Amino acid sequence: MVAVDPLVPEARPRLPRTGFWSGAGRVVLRKPSRIFGLAVIVFFALMAIVGPFLYPKNLPIDPNAIYAPPSLAHPLGTDFEGTDVLALIVTGARYVLYSAAVAAVVTVVVGTGVGLLAGYYRGIRDSALMRVTDLFLTVPGFPLLIVLSTIWNFGAAPAMGLVLGLTGWGGLARAVRSQTLSLRERGFLEAARGLGLSTPHIVIKQILPNVAPYVAMNLLLSVTGAIYAEVGLFFLGVVPFKANNWGVMLNLAVFSGGAITSQNALIYLLSPLVAILLLTLGIVLFLDAMDELFNPRLREG
Repeated sequence: MVAVDPLVPEARPRLPRTGFWSGAGRVVLRKPSRIFGLAVIVFFALMAIVGPFLYPKNLPIDPNAIYAPPSLAHPLGTDFEGTDVLALIVTGARYVLYSAAVAAVVTVVVGTGVGLLAGYYRGIRDSALMRVTDLFLTVPGFPLLIVLSTIWNFGAAPAMGLVLGLTGWGGLARAVRSQTLSLRERGFLEAARGLGLSTPHIVIKQILPNVAPYVAMNLLLSVTGAIYAEVGLFFLGVVPFKANNWGVMLNLAVFSGGAITSQNALIYLLSPLVAILLLTLGIVLFLDAMDELFNPRLREG
């Protein structure tokens, strides 16, 4: 990301005169891949929020419909207990996106805060914060989550998101610190300090807007990382099953339902995998639009 000096009008990124949202709409609509990515994100968000109300399946167990093929009654068939697979996907989306959103917010808040403070103050505070950051970067994240899961039962969605966020902020903190160090000696910050502006004002009003585009993109990337981490934990069975989610579906399909050896269970086994891959693909494609929107050098016209 290229930092700009707000005291130099020519350095400011210029969006179309019709406003930021109109400019954002043009950037997204410029490529079909971006439209597809945004549509996928909106689709899964609506699935998580209103899906369980629109598809009111109470996950009934029908022993007479085990691994039933797709039909009008069961669009994605049933699982090894006769439960509607589409209902499992819909209810699982709420848990997955809820915990991933919490994890992304925690990661961004902690990582951005630590990076800004370390980069601006430097000195002893910078060294202390970076040593803590190095500790989180040194310890492998996924094995750490497995160890924590044996100590603390965090199967609920908010707790899962909190743990994922508190263990995954190190990389963002390092990146924000580097950008803050490069911005600290810029002329507009020297002028702000010369005018006697307070440190919170300088950090929030002057530095944060320059690192905000990178933080915004990292927010979406943190969502994908959190999804893979939580699905992996549930698939391995190291976290107690407190609610249905896509990781639980994969665990039960492989270890309890015999989906690998049953030809009739192919859709049940692939459904959560397709949902995970489709959602992460949508996020990655939409990141291309965000990159062009926030980086004036990539903007056409």
